[in-house]
Amino acid sequence: MAKRNKIAIIGAGNIGGELAMLVARRELGDAVLLDIPEKEGVAKGKALDIMQTGALDGFDSKVSGTADYKDIAGSDVVIVTAGVPRKPGMSRDDLLSINLKIIRSVAAGIKEHAPHAFVVVISNPLDAMVYEMKKVTGFPKERVVGMAGVLDSARFQCFIAEAAGASVKEVRTLVLGGHGDTMVPVLSACTINGIPVTQLVAKDKLDAIIDRTRNGGGEIVKLMGTSAYTAPAAGAIAMAESYLKDQKRLLACATYLDGEYGYKDLYMGVPVIVGGKGVEKVVQIALTAEEKAMLDKSAEAVRGLINDSAKL
Repeated sequence: MAKRNKIAIIGAGNIGGELAMLVARRELGDAVLLDIPEKEGVAKGKALDIMQTGALDGFDSKVSGTADYKDIAGSDVVIVTAGVPRKPGMSRDDLLSINLKIIRSVAAGIKEHAPHAFVVVISNPLDAMVYEMKKVTGFPKERVVGMAGVLDSARFQCFIAEAAGASVKEVRTLVLGGHGDTMVPVLSACTINGIPVTQLVAKDKLDAIIDRTRNGGGEIVKLMGTSAYTAPAAGAIAMAESYLKDQKRLLACATYLDGEYGYKDLYMGVPVIVGGKGVEKVVQIALTAEEKAMLDKSAEAVRGLINDSAKL
């Protein structure tokens, strides 16, 4: 008998609601939107709103809201966006002590009720949160990933297309490293329909675009007073869909590294193949000396976050 996919979304805030809508609209499966008991009404309300949208838009995925982890049992994918969002003037690192407690509780719930799920973490500071998720659940590294590089690459792609006056569909970008100020937009891997971007966009413009990409999240926080949610949700859905449909897309994801790129025992954004087995391959690309130096700096920053987490 055919079985629908089940996607659990932990956190019913802005990103959680957008995630549930995307799951339903794309008919990836049925969605369960979970939040703490004090916000169970929000989860149920958003689920009901989306279900009613289905009557108008013509999708029939089921969406439910809950505060009980038992309701995520049997989930094929769990997307975690629980935690406190960034406020103006707040860095991702400022969130560490607050969101670390939350992620540990969430991880325990997933371990007990959805032990076979593919887990995508969005919560910030991302690299530390996904590391803690793997640590608490004990899941294999192939099934615990962080959504960061997909979003950062999309921002880079958007800015490049704008500067070049080209369709965003023709632009290919790659952003590696930690999800923060030390991220590494890889210019050597950036093309517009196969043409190196350095041939089409002036260096001073590219330098400004790199800075804007690194501060892309903060720019949105300043503008609307809270974190982005539409693009982050789309990034996580791209990863989940590649897993559920065994698409084997090459995506930049925060992945557990065990010697790749010269790093061990940390999560950081690198290119990977995401398919039906989860992270099926870490793709090691050639980097320029400057890019590798920046990646080393980013890895050092991520290591510092993980070490700080261990003390809390």
